[in-house]
Amino acid sequence: MKANNSQVMFGDVNLSEEQVRTIGGADQGPGAGGWPTIRYFNTATGYGGAPYPKELPGAMCDVLGKEDNMRAYIETQGWTSLCSVVDNSKCSDKQVDFIAKWKAKDASEIAPQLKRLSGMTKDAKSLKPDLAQWIGQRIAILTQLESAAAAPVKDEV
Repeated sequence: MKANNSQVMFGDVNLSEEQVRTIGGADQGPGAGGWPTIRYFNTATGYGGAPYPKELPGAMCDVLGKEDNMRAYIETQGWTSLCSVVDNSKCSDKQVDFIAKWKAKDASEIAPQLKRLSGMTKDAKSLKPDLAQWIGQRIAILTQLESAAAAPVKDEV
């Protein structure tokens, strides 16, 4: 999944070598709820992150071992998306409509919308998961569009 999404990073801590117990003042709770300990990080959680919220029945390895479940978890908690503005084959209809609406806008129009959506993430813990996911997906799309709009145009010879 990381190969298809530059916004996603995975990390591994070997507690026998690195005794990471806190990050950013937050207790990481290694081993709490079983092994492996899964945590996610986004702008709302900060450097401390938050523990994996068990939403589906079954062992974590069985649930997250299914690619669709892992993708949904990453997109929901990481506020990211595999949706690309260049190739929208992995985008939902809702995302395709959003891309169409914003694709023609320039960076000066996109920046305030990004700021507004990013501000909404500060209260993400109070948001319903589907709304938090949609905010994250819009941020991911607008970030791509902003980068494309700011990129210098190359003249063809």
